[in-house]
Amino acid sequence: MAWQPKDLMDIKRDFVALALQEGCNRRELCRRFGISPKTGYALLARHAQEGSAAYMPRSRRPKESPTRTSPEVEKAVIDLRTTHP
Repeated sequence: MAWQPKDLMDIKRDFVALALQEGCNRRELCRRFGISPKTGYALLARHAQEGSAAYMPRSRRPKESPTRTSPEVEKAVIDLRTTHP
């Protein structure tokens, strides 16, 4: 019998299904899945808020960059670089 590879979404779904069973020791379950309890509880909280959308991968990109260089300064730098290579 060949191994059936599982993707991360299936593993998260399995974790939540087992964690929501009556009498489940969630810390032991986290140990079995090789994740920290903080990660396990965060996944359960996201599942409670979002349902099955909690299993989707999330972007780590920040929503905003407050220290980003202004477009005017970027343009000035590019102009200088093109005139003085």
